[in-house]
Amino acid sequence: MYDHDGSAGGGATCRDMLGCARAFFRPTPSSSEQPRPVPWFVDPSELQKAGPSHHPTPTVPTPANLRPLPSDLPSTHPIAHLHAQLLTSPHLEHEYTIVRDPVPTDIGPPLAEAAPRGKRKRGKTNGGEGFGDIGMSPWRWIVVAQVKEGSENRGAIESVARIVRKSLLSAQPPLPLPIKRKREVSDGWQMIDAGEFAVHIVSQAAREQFFPARRFFEV
Repeated sequence: MYDHDGSAGGGATCRDMLGCARAFFRPTPSSSEQPRPVPWFVDPSELQKAGPSHHPTPTVPTPANLRPLPSDLPSTHPIAHLHAQLLTSPHLEHEYTIVRDPVPTDIGPPLAEAAPRGKRKRGKTNGGEGFGDIGMSPWRWIVVAQVKEGSENRGAIESVARIVRKSLLSAQPPLPLPIKRKREVSDGWQMIDAGEFAVHIVSQAAREQFFPARRFFEV
């Protein structure tokens, strides 16, 4: 049915019904947003004094057998800052994160003497240049950090390596680190040479093979 102006009859009624529907489905503040009444046994003035509650910032758990830093390592040394950064990584076994001086290693047997051969006198034994003292290491300190078992194939070593590089490059002055390769080949052991010290990020299998606890972690 149409009115005399050509509009459908009952248009005003439809608009009224639509407005009622919108009013019915209009969201109302939930009960959780409304202030809750104070119980009768609580003094409102005490609530005003207390103020809003603050949750304490979670701290990184420190293992009881965490190895301390070397006593001769200055607290301002980049290793000290790096050690604190490593303790915040969820990928590491903090029990097997250590900073220490290199372990003296016995030298192997001397190279067999070989006389030069041929017209050009090649093949003579050449031991190369050594470090001077027997058992001397090219680094003053070493840092060993083991990732959690099974995480070495899920990017844990690469993640810790990024933390190490970021920490050392932010030192003042920045440490001269080698250029990062675009594609790292990880076999469970990644080393970062920082000049005065070296950082070894290893899997459990690599740590047990190359950094056994009886030599590197027993003080």
